[in-house]
Amino acid sequence: LHSAVTRIQVQRPGFNYTFAHICILNNDKTCIVDDIVHVLEELKAARSSNRTNFAITYPITHLKDGREVYNGHQLGGVTVHSKDRVKSAEAIQLTYYLQAINSLNDMVAEKWESIFCDTVELFQKSNRKVKMYPFTSSSLKEDFQKTSRVSERYLITSLVLVVTLAILCCSMQDCVRSKPWLGLLGLLTVTLATLTAAGIINLTGGKYNSTFLGIPFVMLGHGLYGTFEMLSSWRKTREDQHVKERTAAVFADSMLSFSLTTAMYLVTFGIGASPFTNIEAARIFCCNSCIAIFFNYLYVLSFYGSSLVFTGYIENNYQHSIFCRKVPKPEVLQEKPAWYRFLLTARFSEDTDDSEETNTYESHLLVWFLKRYYCDWITNTYVKPFVVLFYLVYISFALMGYLQVSEGSDLSNIVATATRTIEYTTAQQKYFSNYSPVIGFYIYESIEYWNTSVQEDVLEYTKGFVRISWFESYLNYLRKLNISTGLPKKNFTDMLRYSFLKTPQFAHFSEDIIFSKKYNNEVDVVASRMFLVAKTMETKREELYDLLETLRKLSLTSKVKFIVFNPSFVYMDRYASSVGAPLQNSCISALFLLFFSAFLVADSLINVWLTLTVASVEFGVIGFMTLWKVELDCISVLCLIYGINYTIDNCAPLLSTFVLGKEFTRTKWVKNALEVHGVAILQSYLCYIVGLIPLAAVPSNLTRTLFRCLFLIALVTFFHCFAILPVILTFLPPSKKKRKEKKNPENREEIECVEMVDMDSTRVVDQITTV
Repeated sequence: LHSAVTRIQVQRPGFNYTFAHICILNNDKTCIVDDIVHVLEELKAARSSNRTNFAITYPITHLKDGREVYNGHQLGGVTVHSKDRVKSAEAIQLTYYLQAINSLNDMVAEKWESIFCDTVELFQKSNRKVKMYPFTSSSLKEDFQKTSRVSERYLITSLVLVVTLAILCCSMQDCVRSKPWLGLLGLLTVTLATLTAAGIINLTGGKYNSTFLGIPFVMLGHGLYGTFEMLSSWRKTREDQHVKERTAAVFADSMLSFSLTTAMYLVTFGIGASPFTNIEAARIFCCNSCIAIFFNYLYVLSFYGSSLVFTGYIENNYQHSIFCRKVPKPEVLQEKPAWYRFLLTARFSEDTDDSEETNTYESHLLVWFLKRYYCDWITNTYVKPFVVLFYLVYISFALMGYLQVSEGSDLSNIVATATRTIEYTTAQQKYFSNYSPVIGFYIYESIEYWNTSVQEDVLEYTKGFVRISWFESYLNYLRKLNISTGLPKKNFTDMLRYSFLKTPQFAHFSEDIIFSKKYNNEVDVVASRMFLVAKTMETKREELYDLLETLRKLSLTSKVKFIVFNPSFVYMDRYASSVGAPLQNSCISALFLLFFSAFLVADSLINVWLTLTVASVEFGVIGFMTLWKVELDCISVLCLIYGINYTIDNCAPLLSTFVLGKEFTRTKWVKNALEVHGVAILQSYLCYIVGLIPLAAVPSNLTRTLFRCLFLIALVTFFHCFAILPVILTFLPPSKKKRKEKKNPENREEIECVEMVDMDSTRVVDQITTV
């Protein structure tokens, strides 16, 4: 396999590049290859000469030239004899290092990587007993973007399901008052806003990434609820009013809360899109979400508002809600076939008396269900204890999960499942998790290496690690020569330069030491490095976090000034400090906005209840997503930011209606709040869940995380809106008791009733004025 890889050629005009042309070179101008390749070459030579005394030790072995090399990250699944002699190994990892010093070299290296993967796959076909998992510098990027390609048909399925259910949710048996086109146009409004944001990002040079898959679902939850709330407000208006008056009432009733929740989205996602967020993918996602939400607000005001007016005129003229043709009177319909009567079923205003006029929309299935059954059931005295008990169970499980939260830094969580990244990381975790990555231990100041107390300090710091150290090898070298390690400075340095580093088996250590000549021609070691490897267990990632923090604290307090480094530390350290930043900033901004808006709303108790509800929902989502094997990574953090806004979107109108209600009992106002806003919440929730379901089948870890987080957010919020809040609000503040006023004969109400008859039609309008 190694020979096949080194023979790979990249054809360019006038020249064919091989591995030898683009590899990183040693000091002796030869390609750097893994030490395990030299071990295998020596093993092959020993077998051909019938030598049986050749042995490989683990995790440090000796080469033919006497060098000690670490092979813990190159041999996996190792079984050893006594004295660390290798009996067998289940896996071998080979790494090839390429240069990228200019654009031509970078282009050739990229092409070489592509041919490398093809070569390994061809080699696999002819050697089926050996499993091979290639991985290159571009594999993660390609596999990350692959999620978008494998999600296409699932997203189309999701769109079809949402369109179907949105139309059904807006339909009713009455063909005049049914609004199926508004369901379709509401979804079209959301789609237009999402496409507008995508176009702006594209025109401004933004780069697409697979996290953008979550934006349509962010828009679906916010945009559809706003359109359904407007439709619900329309149903509350009087049919005998003019369309302009009804539209004005709809905007007055629903657009204030929709404007406030839109502002909350813009603030929370705006903070996520600010420079305070260190993860670029999260920042771009939040920026795109802000643009989409802003345009959705404009489109709801203009496009959807105009559509509502248009359908209002259709209803006012008694035209069919789908076919837009005039609906004939009942006496005309009696002469038509049954199927014709079924399609054109409608209730005319002159066919109803005044008591029935306000109930024309109750034939809608969801309105009928909430008003006739659910509101009475959830506020029943015998149901409330079970709801409270269920909430305590919810808090208990959420707490259990919350205490187990872990920050995810596993790269396999953001890519599609059947990819090279997943196969490679799975094999690496299975076979190469016994030891940590090689950690560079850098002493960046001149210390007294010849001083025995300093020697003891350095050895103490590296104690417990598997060490590849020039310092320890040099001290052992002196001891073998029966020379004291506590030599004078000049003798110690001269012995190091002219004897130790000139020996072939130790010559490679010259790259680990930097000498400097002082003004008096005295040579000093100004900096040096050693390599450490820690023994790890199954929880390799958590152990590396702890190891990094321990070494960092030690470097700040030790006598010897040193730093530790491994390329994986950059990712781990940055990720650990950045993954929670967007969520933290968004939570702070949301609390800040809720606090200051308390001085603007009619009752500050609304904000108190809203804050407690958001905290309860976020706490539950974090706990349950942990129990569902979802870690706190970039995707889940973005979902939690959205969860703050989704909760406010659905709960704010309910709480506002309840808190501002006067005169009646708490139970009466809970029922009223559910009747007024429950239908819109239920319609939005059903469409949202149906849209999420196909996402669960996408073969990608990224979409799996996205589905689980968004599903939990929707489910927990729905549970709070329809169970927790309706029950808790019936026995907690604010009080609805009205103070009894003394009867005063002078306090009288005069009622003036004016009956206005429209001479051009049969409608009668009663205007009642209280003086």
